[in-house]
Amino acid sequence: MEVSRKIGWIILWICLIGGTAFPALSAETDEGMVVDRIVAIVNDDIVTLSEVNEVFEPYAEKIRAYGYLPDKEKEMLFGAREEIVNQLVEKKLADQEINKAGIVVEDGEVDSAIERIKKRSYWTDEELRENLARDGLTLEQYRLRMKKQIQRARLLDYKVKSKIIITNEDISAYYQNHPEKYSGIVKYHLRNIILQVPEYSGDEDKKAVLGRMKTIHERLRQGESFEMLAKMYSESSLAQDGGDLGLFQLQDLSGPIQTAVKNLQAGQFTDILQTDSGYQIFFVEKIVTIPGKTLEEASPEIEEALYSEMLDSALKAWIDDMKKDAHIKIIF
Repeated sequence: MEVSRKIGWIILWICLIGGTAFPALSAETDEGMVVDRIVAIVNDDIVTLSEVNEVFEPYAEKIRAYGYLPDKEKEMLFGAREEIVNQLVEKKLADQEINKAGIVVEDGEVDSAIERIKKRSYWTDEELRENLARDGLTLEQYRLRMKKQIQRARLLDYKVKSKIIITNEDISAYYQNHPEKYSGIVKYHLRNIILQVPEYSGDEDKKAVLGRMKTIHERLRQGESFEMLAKMYSESSLAQDGGDLGLFQLQDLSGPIQTAVKNLQAGQFTDILQTDSGYQIFFVEKIVTIPGKTLEEASPEIEEALYSEMLDSALKAWIDDMKKDAHIKIIF
């Protein structure tokens, strides 16, 4: 599609600003005139630098606040700018589709949407205006944004959401393919006793720590309380709670601990394990089985998960199709 005469005229008269990691909102010509510049052409529409900067600046502030090295900061800024330009191009395309589809939003619908926001936030009309002012917006500008949001939501319903169909077969297949989500879950309530080995310990020091742990292990074998011995000897911040670690699924534990714990019953403890944290003994306080969900019980959340997946895919395909049929030129 050809660029309209109006855009061609603008291109002739607007100066292109070059330079820093992200150019300023505007620049002065030799005559002192302040100008904006075109960042992208989208069919017969344009994205300007001022539009990009309005969205970009809050992100730029966060990036600069992280204290990256100069080259990394520059890379992050350029990446953020590129992403924002792409998003604005997509919004322009969506707005053009809104015009083609003749999607109209009445003032009363905007009023209702704003009233819902005020009610949800417990704001008076004056408080809404004050909050908008802090963001540099007037109520009129906010109303226009709200109108655009409603139009874009309706366009999405019409072009994408209405075409997503989830069948019972889809739900059943998802249920069968994700047994880890819907079968019963077994969790182990664990306690531990740990004796730490200093980082630069020699063999004799390590033997001494292991000897102390063997004594504790023998006392456990004699029937003494794990919780009491943990309080007395464990070198952990959880010692005063009897070494109470809480509930874990086996896959949450490291390999050696999984192997040591998986065949134990409630009330049993492991052999002495050598870990990165020191010598440890684990005790199974109890084993909790959380019932799984039937297909019927799981269906609503599966449908929601499938809808989200399909929506992402359909939305990307729709945007890609719009871009393929459009005349888009990015100007950096």
